[in-house]
Amino acid sequence: MTQPLQKLPNKDHPITIEPKRARVVVRAGSLVIADTIRALSLKEAAYPAVLYVPRADVDITLLERTELTTHCPYKGDASYFSIPGAGDRAVNIAWSYEAPYEAVAQIAGYVAFYPDRIVSIEEWELGNVQ
Repeated sequence: MTQPLQKLPNKDHPITIEPKRARVVVRAGSLVIADTIRALSLKEAAYPAVLYVPRADVDITLLERTELTTHCPYKGDASYFSIPGAGDRAVNIAWSYEAPYEAVAQIAGYVAFYPDRIVSIEEWELGNVQ
C-alpha cells in the first residue's frame, strides 16, 4: 500500500495557525457543542480561516464518529463526526486531524466545524467578555 503524498506548506500554499483571541461558542439549535477561549485559527492558502476547538472544550457526548475520512496532503487524515438527531446538515459536520503532519501539529487534539452548517459560531473578543 502506497503512503499518501505529504506536502509542506510553502509560499504558494501557506498555512498559518494562530490563537483566536476570542471566546468561541459553537451551537446546534439550543445545544452548546463547544465553548472555549483556547480556539486556534488555521488559515490555509486562499481558503477562509477555520476555527479549531480543543476537544476538552467540546461536548464530545453530542458527537458521533462516522465512517468518513479524508486526506489532505498538507495536514494528514481527518476523521469526521455527526450530531445524531440534528438532521442532514449535521452529518459529518465536524472533523479532527488526530495525528496531523508535523507542520500543523498544533491542531492535534482539536475539532473543527463547518461554519455554514452549524447553527452558529459566536465569537467575542476577549477584552469584551464579562
